[in-house]
Amino acid sequence: MKAISGIKPTGRITLGNYLGSLKHFKEYQNKYTPYIFVADIHALTLPIDPNEIRERTYDLLSYYLASGLDINKTVLFKQSDILEVGQLNSIIINFIYMGELSRMTQFKQKSALLNQEAIGVGLFTYPVLMAADLYLYDCDVCPVGEDQVQHVELAREIERRFNKRYQTNILKTPKAIVSKTGSRIKSLSDPTKKMSKSDDEHSKGVIYMDDDLNVVRKKIMSAVTDMDSKVFYDPINKPGISNLMEIYACLKNISIEQVDDLFKQCARYGDFKKEVADCLISEMQVLQERFKYYRNNKKYLDEIFEKNAGIARKSAQTILNKVEKVVGLK
Repeated sequence: MKAISGIKPTGRITLGNYLGSLKHFKEYQNKYTPYIFVADIHALTLPIDPNEIRERTYDLLSYYLASGLDINKTVLFKQSDILEVGQLNSIIINFIYMGELSRMTQFKQKSALLNQEAIGVGLFTYPVLMAADLYLYDCDVCPVGEDQVQHVELAREIERRFNKRYQTNILKTPKAIVSKTGSRIKSLSDPTKKMSKSDDEHSKGVIYMDDDLNVVRKKIMSAVTDMDSKVFYDPINKPGISNLMEIYACLKNISIEQVDDLFKQCARYGDFKKEVADCLISEMQVLQERFKYYRNNKKYLDEIFEKNAGIARKSAQTILNKVEKVVGLK
């Protein structure tokens, strides 16, 4: 069985990215063969400097490795190395409608921040390219964030229409899996909003995985909470404390209920924040050291991309050939 997932090489990796995706990827190595890619083509849907894509691509691969992904168990590759994804995208885009794409939540959110003239077609059709990624490796599951589940559902609709028209079962959409912990990490300064790479890099609400550890401690200690003094999980009435509890639970690999039990006698938010900061800094210190080790060995990273491109393309070519034959292109 195989799993598929990827992250765009845009912006600095945040604590939300780490706890929601990177930290969990290694868990799939014991049950699946993970296909984890750097979604560099997806990065083009919004304006981005070419040098940023190049540098962030190596950064992301280094974070994959630093997070515990094993090159002997996981296929780590670059989306743009798989030429078949563009070809499949051009075919399956004919099986979805403009109205359906315009209702995608991410498109509505991101396009609302742009002038109408600045909204690229790539942003509009992003879910179709994502569907092509999902089909090409014949995977069974797809670890995603909550904001990507809608795109997986759209891929399933394209699959249904394609397979029905050609009376085949070539396309298969993996099942979306959302991690129970870490998938809802919020901003430390506004816990009603998601912690995002697109936030201002100087924001106190976002922790970046390359932040100085002293800065990390200050951000945690200054995190917005409430006027109460009791530590318990209540996302509606205590979003700030609940967010810190989510972070702690994910770092410790325990449930929210266990965090509740640990801190229900805690009378001061400052004591609780210190525990969260200590735990986070301990893990980040190890991650940062591993990241630097891999990031300083660009030759090794290139070798990984080159080797795994061949592995991923072998699967992609098999699926694409079947699709081209059934639609009449071969």
